[in-house]
Amino acid sequence: MSAISQKSQESKTVGEYVEKLIQENPIMIFSKSYCPYCKKAKGIFETLNVKYKAIELDNNPDQFDGKDIQNYLKIKTKQGTVPNIFINSEHIGGSDDLSDANENGTLKEKLANPKKNSESQSTDI
Repeated sequence: MSAISQKSQESKTVGEYVEKLIQENPIMIFSKSYCPYCKKAKGIFETLNVKYKAIELDNNPDQFDGKDIQNYLKIKTKQGTVPNIFINSEHIGGSDDLSDANENGTLKEKLANPKKNSESQSTDI
């Protein structure tokens, strides 16, 4: 099967692709590999031994360009920076928002009822 026909069977728009990732992964992080704030956010989940799914937007995700994904997220969340974090399909925000939630206890509340477990702790698409 060619790459073009494979893509047609996957998400047709960047919005569908992003929404599918958010819906299918209890913890979804849109990240960039070189970003210290992204590393900090992932570190919080790793310290808590919580599995997450991460997409590194600078490493050319398989189906859509990282810039297109980030532009969609900016429209959806009003946040143009990474990391852009979702827990149980709820937009949490960025690294500082996650850190604040961790410190004030609301992160543990959000993590108490995950939709499902991810297959791996950190997966780049």
